[in-house]
Amino acid sequence: MSVLAPPPPAPPAAAVPPAPPSARPRPPARPGLALGGAVVCVLAAVLLGFAANLTLVGHLQQARDQRVRYAELRRQLALGTAPVGQRTYDGKPLAPGAPVALLHIPALHLRKVVGEGTTSGILMSGPGHRRDTPLPGQAGTSVVMGRQWGYGSPFARLGDLPVGSRVELTTGQGTSVYEVTGIRRAGDRLPAPLTGDQGRLTLITATGGPYTPSGVLRVDARLITPVQPSPPRLLRSGWITPAEEAMGTENDAWLAVFLWSQALLLAALVTVWTYRGWGRWQTWICAVPVLTALGLSVATSLTRLLPNLL
Repeated sequence: MSVLAPPPPAPPAAAVPPAPPSARPRPPARPGLALGGAVVCVLAAVLLGFAANLTLVGHLQQARDQRVRYAELRRQLALGTAPVGQRTYDGKPLAPGAPVALLHIPALHLRKVVGEGTTSGILMSGPGHRRDTPLPGQAGTSVVMGRQWGYGSPFARLGDLPVGSRVELTTGQGTSVYEVTGIRRAGDRLPAPLTGDQGRLTLITATGGPYTPSGVLRVDARLITPVQPSPPRLLRSGWITPAEEAMGTENDAWLAVFLWSQALLLAALVTVWTYRGWGRWQTWICAVPVLTALGLSVATSLTRLLPNLL
């Protein structure tokens, strides 16, 4: 009898290599997840932009604006066209933020260019002159406001100014010198009213902890140099908007906040969409600068809604 040999074993099945990552099926898109990611991007960009805007970026912006203001004021002084009133040399109203004086306080080692106006947006670039008061050196009380902490914190040490210190202001009429007579806070006695051709300077900033203003600080100084001529003033005392008062806010900035927020949300949605189809690093390299710029724009508009002396 013949014995049948067992059949040979079947060859092992060839191992199937895994599909490359690019060939793997992508998970189905989830609109809710994309929207949630976009919202997180928006909140992160706004919060980071807001913090940076009040600190490092705001200080850099103020330093840059001060250089521009100084160059413009120096040019006008050289040409004899620097403003001496509420209008320019050719009769036009002064533009908001236009440089009107150079402020120098030797005791604080402070030298800043003063712009026209005291809204929150104008004080981002440095101290501002209250529009319904005479320019420094003229008869009456001239008021200059500045921020305590944000945007370069020009008046952060104003409360340390000793009585008797000198304050110098240079305008189109020359340099006027003031002598500090006292520091006032809420509830303190007001200075004596001016008589005749006397001049006074009042420097105003906020009081309180860092970025948490709780009141108003005023430093009064009397003019000790001759009074400069005062041109006719069309804007009388009190003829300013609430946004220009001490601790005022700009409610008109809500429109800018809304528009910049819409642009930021759209950019965040595009970022989430491209992240799923383009790749992680490519998306973030292109999206981070755009989201940062839009976040800073939203933060700048939000800052205008905060007190102008912050």
